Amino acid sequence: MKPKTLVCISTHPAESPRPAEGIRIAAGVGAWKKTDVTLVLRGPAGYALTEYVDEYVDEDNFSRYLPIVADFGRPIYLENSFTDTDALEHSPWKYEVVTPQQVARLFAEHDHVLQF
Repeated sequence: MKPKTLVCISTHPAESPRPAEGIRIAAGVGAWKKTDVTLVLRGPAGYALTEYVDEYVDEDNFSRYLPIVADFGRPIYLENSFTDTDALEHSPWKYEVVTPQQVARLFAEHDHVLQF
């Protein structure tokens, strides 16, 4: 059985390069197919799923690598601590809203966790 890697992003993509870098790394590690990669976005990181990312730090990483992560066959998880649901009204991404308890379960179920 392949190991499982969870990439957890918690920072705002307009204020930090960490969300873009986390998505880039998730796409790269997942492309190796040596581990199953799952992405979870917490709090302001949910803005990474908006339709327009051109105002974000390193915006090319979102448009280039988020489609790769979305094609992994696993949901993109969005913790319900992200409350600006209007911002995601026209999101091109399929995502699943989860509770903090479900996120904690994801942490426990994965072999490796990367936090950004």
